[in-house]
Amino acid sequence: MTPMFAAAQRARAARATLPGMTTSHANALVALGRYLRDKDYRFMTVTPATHRRINRRPGNERAADLRGIFGWSRPFAEADVAPELLALMREARILVPDGPLLRSALRASTLGELLVFHSSYPTDDDDAVFFGPDTYRFVGTMGRYFSWLGSGPVRALDIGCGGGAGALAIASKFPHAEVIGADINTRALALTMVNAQLAGLDNLSACQSDLFAGLEGNFDLIVSNPPYVLDPCELPYRHGGGMRGAELSVRIVQEALAHLRPGGSLMLYTGVAIAGAQDDFLEAIRPELERVCDHWTYDELDPDIFGGQLGEAGYEEVERIAAVWLHAIRR
Repeated sequence: MTPMFAAAQRARAARATLPGMTTSHANALVALGRYLRDKDYRFMTVTPATHRRINRRPGNERAADLRGIFGWSRPFAEADVAPELLALMREARILVPDGPLLRSALRASTLGELLVFHSSYPTDDDDAVFFGPDTYRFVGTMGRYFSWLGSGPVRALDIGCGGGAGALAIASKFPHAEVIGADINTRALALTMVNAQLAGLDNLSACQSDLFAGLEGNFDLIVSNPPYVLDPCELPYRHGGGMRGAELSVRIVQEALAHLRPGGSLMLYTGVAIAGAQDDFLEAIRPELERVCDHWTYDELDPDIFGGQLGEAGYEEVERIAAVWLHAIRR
């Protein structure tokens, strides 16, 4: 890492911890993550519908172990938690009251060998930092496409990074690369830097940006897993805008292609509402892909995800929501 990049990384990390999370809070959260790893903690985060169903089972009203506290977001009694763990949670300021009990304001999910902090269930806040099955599909597919990158990128970007899962995966695989996690959500950026510190990664920085508005220069690799549903509350981590939720994904493709270096790759995971035989998202991005790319592929990873969403307003004509993957190489 060059001295200039190291200085910039430290500056961005400091900015990322400002909104509601001081350096001491962040350090306590990193220590909490190390505590969980030392206890061999593992948790795979499920869909909200599955989470709700499991928590409603008899006997799951309260947390009985670390997975109950930091995975299933269940309340617990202060007396049921080890004093050293409770002290770390207090220092990190993630303890919230739940009647006479307590609850963690954050969850911790395992992603391969990584541990990633993100928002607790349910994710109802405007600045919620989401992590779920889409994250696993996104990072897993991205990893299978790393072979296209040869020795790897010099400069990479995860746009709309959330808790930083994509950026963490890139920074872990390519330690020589300068990796930036960008998001409009300052809480997400703070957690990205905590998760990077917990993973021991010094080549990852965070930058507040509305898509590319706050970023400078071009990239060898741009990845994204943007919001893609129609959300009546327009929560930023869920709402994809017009075109039945595809508007944001279209913007990312168009702007990302303009910020790629020649030979650079765009890797996008998103969901597409399919009405009839035509994929409106694909048709919207096809002209730009054919204009500036020598090679691109577009695949459905899963033809039918989040079927419950089809009962919501705006989906009356939609037959299914498909998980899709785009890989495009800039000419």
